[in-house]
Amino acid sequence: MENTFYMRLYRTFHAQRGYLRSHLGLSGLGNGQPKLLVYLAGQGPCSQRQLAEYFEIDPAAVSRMLCTMEKSGFITRGINQESRRSDRIELTDQGRRYAKIWRKNYQDMEERMLKGFSDQEREQFAEYLLRSYQNFQNQKEEQACETSNDC
Repeated sequence: MENTFYMRLYRTFHAQRGYLRSHLGLSGLGNGQPKLLVYLAGQGPCSQRQLAEYFEIDPAAVSRMLCTMEKSGFITRGINQESRRSDRIELTDQGRRYAKIWRKNYQDMEERMLKGFSDQEREQFAEYLLRSYQNFQNQKEEQACETSNDC
């Protein structure tokens, strides 16, 4: 096995994704959809745009996922009464039931991934991941400043 940080991170991500995919068949949800359920369960109704921004994915991809989830009875879509130009995505009872199941799947996956880590190591690891993410966010901001000359 290649011993680079990139490959270790990739293989861990791949193993995590494989673990979670093994639970998809029973739920009737597709890739990427469980995280939307869990987010909606925690945050409450929101717009498609909010989902796309939070998960940093293409709005068209979110739209496709939501269409499938709506047809399967996990969500409803309506008009946001506060801003008629945006939609309102909300969980159904079925969506709330599956969000609880998926929250547990995520917790089980985290426990499996962090087995043998002390509480301090878990906190450090979470902090390292956050700092890594922030480095990428800072790079995006720097690149935006360079192209717009507004900074």
